Amino acid sequence: MTNSFVLILCCLALLSAIRGNEAVQYTVTNNAATTPGGARFAREIGVQYTLQAMNTSTAFIWRTFQQYSAADRKNLPKVSLFIDNMDGVAYAINGEIHVSARYVNGYGGNVKTEFTGVLYHEMTHIWQWNGNGQAPGGLIEGIADFVRLKAGYAASHWVRPGQGDRWDQGYDVTARFLDYCNGLRSGFVAQLNKKMRGGYSSNYFVELFYPQLRDAFFCVLIKLLLF
Repeated sequence: MTNSFVLILCCLALLSAIRGNEAVQYTVTNNAATTPGGARFAREIGVQYTLQAMNTSTAFIWRTFQQYSAADRKNLPKVSLFIDNMDGVAYAINGEIHVSARYVNGYGGNVKTEFTGVLYHEMTHIWQWNGNGQAPGGLIEGIADFVRLKAGYAASHWVRPGQGDRWDQGYDVTARFLDYCNGLRSGFVAQLNKKMRGGYSSNYFVELFYPQLRDAFFCVLIKLLLF
């Protein structure tokens, strides 16, 4: 009886998560269909795959950020992605993601895998909190690459763990730092993102690591007293 009850609860939770995810409408528009990059997008990636990846990435981001209810998330009913004939790689703004057809055309490796990694990064920008614009840009970009890393889409050219000049350098460098922090405290990035819903302070790091710092202090104190 107990096992059946647990199974029912799990099914209900799964259905709730699915319904919540389906409440978001996704659209994809190829504005560069007549360009080489737009044609490569249609041929090697496609609209249907992109729609599926947008839906899957949203669910992954919500899990990574531990946003299990609508109250924890941004109220965003629609996310639109556009393939544009532009420079750069991609950017996200106001519920829209714009991806460069020129980048798609010029990418030398598996473009579908790279596109998916870029998509996870930009979808994170759609859903993450940014401290009402007060958080450092390097941290915001680092969180987006952290999600890409945890999803298994880290690019081959990324720095190795421990490399980089400073923790808030952004992108892959900061992603590696956040992954280290997340290893020290499980759910660190999720908790940091939650704190940034209303603002930003560098003290957030101290607040999140205080239990570990406190325990470390007591361990040292006990050793000093005993030995």
